[in-house]
Amino acid sequence: MLDRVADKWSLLVIALLERRHLRFSELRRQIDGVSQRMLTVTLRQLERDGLVKRTVHPVVPPRVDYELTPLGATLHDTIRSLVIWTEEHQTEIAVARTEYDRRMADQVEAS
Repeated sequence: MLDRVADKWSLLVIALLERRHLRFSELRRQIDGVSQRMLTVTLRQLERDGLVKRTVHPVVPPRVDYELTPLGATLHDTIRSLVIWTEEHQTEIAVARTEYDRRMADQVEAS
């Protein structure tokens, strides 16, 4: 479950749907780089897990809206906390990465 809700596309869909209901085409336009197939798969998985609700409106042409369920909204709150943590510790993470890369480069030179 964690691997599905924490993947790049799911996180973006959840973040966008937190603001308002969106149609498939609106989601696709707002998520840079997502293919139609990947967005379809992502939405189906989120719907199956009870995080997203899909509503088909009986009009011509058919209109389908997506929205977060109450469960999905609680996940969005958790994701927001993770984003805040990442922003607060961005400098420390960058320093740790630089130090790691330097150590790895030193090991390669030594061997």
